[in-house]
Amino acid sequence: MTNKQLSRRDFLKLSGLALGGAALTCSGLGYAAARPPEIATPEFSFAKESNMTQKTLVAYATRAGSTAEIAAAIGQTLAERGFSVEVKPVKKVSSLQDYQSVILGSAIRMGSWLPEMMDFIKKNQPALNSLPAALFTVHMLNAGDDEASRAAREAYTAPVRALLPHAPEAFFTGLMDFSRLSFLDRFIASMVKAVESDQRDWEKIRAWANAILN
Repeated sequence: MTNKQLSRRDFLKLSGLALGGAALTCSGLGYAAARPPEIATPEFSFAKESNMTQKTLVAYATRAGSTAEIAAAIGQTLAERGFSVEVKPVKKVSSLQDYQSVILGSAIRMGSWLPEMMDFIKKNQPALNSLPAALFTVHMLNAGDDEASRAAREAYTAPVRALLPHAPEAFFTGLMDFSRLSFLDRFIASMVKAVESDQRDWEKIRAWANAILN
């Protein structure tokens, strides 16, 4: 698996491109360029006959669909353990009242979790801190075991951990599929020399889902 670290030079280049894209979008000219292709945000319910009463929510935020597919795999694995599971895009979660545990996952854009997930966590912070919770991050850069990669990954989720300090977390490499990206995102990807690849480690993902909420 190819590991690429995002250097300061690349980060500044990418930040400048993003700001330029935002300016285009505001002008109206760049709306089509910044708009991604229509991406499915599916909902799944996994329930089996079981004596277990614990109902788990797996909520996700995605831009290109890879995080949704990982969330579904986590939900299915939990169901195989006997949990009743609902997998939903976070924008469709209105309440945590019916859940006894929660797993939250987000893709990374510009070094951070997606804003809709951060808004959800801030809005529901007291409830989330009172429930068993776990976090997963889907990213393409900084996937190595070296100190620089680990520090970069920790920076991705530092704002999340500040709000949910007791939730265990995992990092999963994702999918780079240019057909799922907006023109602007494809342009940025080309500037940092990204290549199309599916780096998702399904065995690692399912192993994590088998280890959490014990």
